[in-house]
Amino acid sequence: MKKNLLSVIILALLIVNVALTGIMMFSTVSANKKTVALVNQIASILNLEVKAPEGEVASKELTIQDIETYNIADEMVITLKHGEDGADHYAIAQVSLSIDKTDEKYAELQPLVSPNESKIKSVINDVFGKYTKEEASANTQAIADEILAQLQAMFDSKFIYEVYFRDLKFQ
Repeated sequence: MKKNLLSVIILALLIVNVALTGIMMFSTVSANKKTVALVNQIASILNLEVKAPEGEVASKELTIQDIETYNIADEMVITLKHGEDGADHYAIAQVSLSIDKTDEKYAELQPLVSPNESKIKSVINDVFGKYTKEEASANTQAIADEILAQLQAMFDSKFIYEVYFRDLKFQ
């Protein structure tokens, strides 16, 4: 009799377990559908941002033959903004510019890059000078983008399309 009673209890618990598992599955499937819908909406929003805004031309793909690299000759020692420690910190950088040879203003503006190297260095110094050592080391791409925007404004053209650092150290 004890064995039958134990078998009945195990069977009852098994049925309860199956019922609760079924309820749990139905509740998680609906939540999963909502999560998938949310992820799809976010993905579609990000896709829209990748495309060029209306009225702007999408950036063109450049081949290696279309790119000219201008290396700023000197290694630059740039004073950074004082951080929490109050000590002087410096960024030591070698900066290069990528120039689009297919740009319509290339022939007109490319000869002006070398004579204006001191102005370009000044822009680089000004942008780096806004950041502390910690901020600069964490945001090198943001700094490069800000330098690029200022250089494009200075030349009133987007023929300079990339700024990058060949060797960047912080002290």
